[in-house]
Amino acid sequence: MQKNNNMFGNIEKKTGVNMSDVMKLANSLANANFKDEKTVRKVIAQVAQLAGKRVPKEKEDMIVKSILNNNMPMDLNSLTKMMNK
Repeated sequence: MQKNNNMFGNIEKKTGVNMSDVMKLANSLANANFKDEKTVRKVIAQVAQLAGKRVPKEKEDMIVKSILNNNMPMDLNSLTKMMNK
């Protein structure tokens, strides 16, 4: 367990993102309905907040459309990468 705590601590230092916040978000996504636009927009806002990034409306619309049309993988890493482009 100590090894995991050190790993999470290192990730927190490098990214500035609290791992407990990431875990809370991941748990909330487990049963999320990704066919619901409102839910998708909420998830995008949560990921952006965690990453400390602003997502322009145009980019948010593109991400929402991609998710609703099943044109992208459904994992946190992919969403984060897409927001950073």
